[in-house]
Amino acid sequence: MTDPQLICLWSGPRNVSTALMYSFRELPGVDVVDEPLYGHYLRLTGADHPGREAVIAAMNCNGNDVMQKLLDRQRQSPGARLFVKHMAHHLVDIDTAFLKDAVNVFLIRDPKDMLPSLTIQVPHAGLADTGLKRQCELYDELVGYGQEPPVLDSRELLLDPASVLAELCGRIGVEYSDAMLEWEPGPRAEDGVWAPHWYHAVHQSTGFSAYRAKTDFPAHLEPLLADCAPWYEQLYARAIRADGEHSESARPSQ
Repeated sequence: MTDPQLICLWSGPRNVSTALMYSFRELPGVDVVDEPLYGHYLRLTGADHPGREAVIAAMNCNGNDVMQKLLDRQRQSPGARLFVKHMAHHLVDIDTAFLKDAVNVFLIRDPKDMLPSLTIQVPHAGLADTGLKRQCELYDELVGYGQEPPVLDSRELLLDPASVLAELCGRIGVEYSDAMLEWEPGPRAEDGVWAPHWYHAVHQSTGFSAYRAKTDFPAHLEPLLADCAPWYEQLYARAIRADGEHSESARPSQ
């Protein structure tokens, strides 16, 4: 197993990823970093996201430099652990060799639940904005490196946070603690400058919220749902289940 000093979470948007970052922040000896490649992604793609110019101005927007500095930081702090929350679709024109030196974890969400939320902030979102296809590609790449990256599904996580997190921690070599299940409400110093646009709900939370399925799916999003579904299902087949079970880690077919 890769030494779990650098843990990279590869999520899609609106996937309880910030709550998971807060959860790991509660572990002793763990520092967290919030989406360090966001500025790089916005600069290269021109994506029209809320607070775009403020994000670019506040960050190092050279993705390769960003990841090298994170690796250097970790190498200079032996014994410390760094949990880095990433969006998979932020990996644009970046040398991914750093993945070999990290423990990599995926976080997915059923597009039926995710898309209505995403399109509030990104009205013209397409498949690339969900990160699902990129997550599948990245999963394949990591399998090629000999890794078996765990997959979390937000529904399974919210149904039973304790069992899912305990299974995850066991798989990545981190000691689980019930401290991961709750935190103080409010923003964190580690939050990105985009937090006012995206983090309203998590700032009011004190732990993982109970899962609630979406009841009405907008008809105009049906074509995008059809694009997303096959990619989501490939990864969900490998997700840790709420009862602690997880499926075979066979490589997704493309």
